Amino acid sequence: MFKRLLLTSFITTVMAAASFSTVAGVTYKLDPDHTNVIASWSHFGYSHPSANFGRASGILVYDAAAPEQSSVEVSLPLSGLDTFVPALDEHLKTADFFDAAKFPAATFKSNKVHAVSKGKFKVDGTLTIRGVAKPVTLDVTLNNVGVHPMTKQQSIGFDATATIKRSEFGMGMYAPAVSDDISLRITTEGAVAAAKPSKP
Repeated sequence: MFKRLLLTSFITTVMAAASFSTVAGVTYKLDPDHTNVIASWSHFGYSHPSANFGRASGILVYDAAAPEQSSVEVSLPLSGLDTFVPALDEHLKTADFFDAAKFPAATFKSNKVHAVSKGKFKVDGTLTIRGVAKPVTLDVTLNNVGVHPMTKQQSIGFDATATIKRSEFGMGMYAPAVSDDISLRITTEGAVAAAKPSKP
């Protein structure tokens, strides 16, 4: 009898550990109202304009115990592009640059996450613009994780930076007078989706 109880306890422990390992990574849905992807560049060396890629959507999986198991996938609809100059917005959406009619969104999908130090990560992934996919590394800082004081949902927040060359994506017009290098600055919040109430 004792052996049977011991075996049952062992099996229960193993099953519980296996169950925990599958849910260790928490999945967050990015909040478009608190996600900004800001691109900036040099304009003939005189100024550094910027553009905001608004209304981003995506999913982030964060595993605090094993950060290398984390991942992120984001879509940036070009309909939300805002340079604060309407004429420039329209030009950037043409075939000279993003060709938004043919390629309505830019996407980023992570391939690997490296923990650098506490709260600091490098995220290797693939950025796709105009149908051209190129490797990009994000330098990421974890800002906060916990229950959000306003929404009362489990939430997470990150900042990230990267630099890309626009010519690599077929958008080299006016380079290098208007810089080929584009600096990206990202800030985002995400929340665990509230569970749907079960039907009676």
